[in-house]
Amino acid sequence: MKLKDQKITIIGAGIGGLAAALAFSQQGAKVTVLEQADAIAEVGAGIQVSPNGVAVLRALGLADDLAWCSQRGRAVVLRSHRYGREVLRLDLDHYSPGQNFYFVHRADLIGLLADAVRRRGVRVRLLQKVDRISVAQRSVVHLANGAQCGGDLVVGADGLHSRARIALNGASAPRFTGQVAWRATVANLNNHPPEAQVYMGPGRHLVTYPLRDGGLMNLVAVQERKGWAEESWSHKDDPENLRAAFAGFGGHAAGLLEQVEDVALWGLFRHPVADHWHKGNLAILGDAAHPTLPFMAQGANLALEDSWVLVDALRSAATLEEGLASYQLRRRERAAKVVDAATGNAWKYHLRQPLAWPAHQILRLGGRLAPERMVRQFDWIYGHDVTAGHQPLGEDGDADSSGPVVTPA
Repeated sequence: MKLKDQKITIIGAGIGGLAAALAFSQQGAKVTVLEQADAIAEVGAGIQVSPNGVAVLRALGLADDLAWCSQRGRAVVLRSHRYGREVLRLDLDHYSPGQNFYFVHRADLIGLLADAVRRRGVRVRLLQKVDRISVAQRSVVHLANGAQCGGDLVVGADGLHSRARIALNGASAPRFTGQVAWRATVANLNNHPPEAQVYMGPGRHLVTYPLRDGGLMNLVAVQERKGWAEESWSHKDDPENLRAAFAGFGGHAAGLLEQVEDVALWGLFRHPVADHWHKGNLAILGDAAHPTLPFMAQGANLALEDSWVLVDALRSAATLEEGLASYQLRRRERAAKVVDAATGNAWKYHLRQPLAWPAHQILRLGGRLAPERMVRQFDWIYGHDVTAGHQPLGEDGDADSSGPVVTPA
């Protein structure tokens, strides 16, 4: 179907929503983005953009912008927690040639997407809180201020607490995983290299990597606990609570934890992948469709994949219904598989004695005997390119003129 001049309303100005807005606008659609905040911004800190996400940004013409504002990840290093001794080094440059991994501040990725959509003439309306959505052949978005809007297509990219998901699937109760996570950034005082360091401890782990020009370090610390925290990235916590939880961590981890002055804490919840991704002219993408735990670092990457496939499926279909059905068919199974992989990955970093020591010896042996296999075990995630074999996205089908990890969190 022709997307030129189609009126598209996208709920949410996060990574998935803005990427979809850019992709639709490159097809000539008239796009409006509704954002409930008073500015396009993003809480949080660092994220990892793996090669499958990079492929989408390249297809959207943003690969150079991403490289400019990010650190290219050269390796992943697994370490024991007490002294920070190296257990396994995964050399991404050597064993994943041509596949770029980037460490990027979430605000920087949001910023480059927001700049790109503004250049395309996309309307971004702030302070637009969605109350509910009436689903029909032409769905109606009801805003909290009493206004209503819609369009030829409505896309819910409205995250974990998506109104669009509820409209399509009803409400569902997430399950607390028994884990909480802290996020913080600190200065890179010791010139840490562009590598992801994973410190593995009993019932907890810490991930660190540099951001921006290398002057900033991102920290993500995950702990198993019976009590749960609110499912929100905006919940502030006392840094002393973080330091107390990770008091036994040594090496460079101890110094980084000591630097933390401002930290956010949130509970990790398992949500089911949505059964229904579309109805009438309403569709969902990203966390609205398939919230994932951070243990494969794929939340942003899956949202980027969704945004590209949604537009590609629609422009390749004869009708809206056919295109949305194709979109769900192309995305749901893969998203569910990645979500399951992330759910099952955390325990590997949380082993207690007597299991931790032999497990670490097996990792060391694998690194010596089969280093390439250790690096490429998740190629089915990172090496997946949703843009491969498809015509580049561009207005009326022409190429756009703007140009062409095995770690958690």
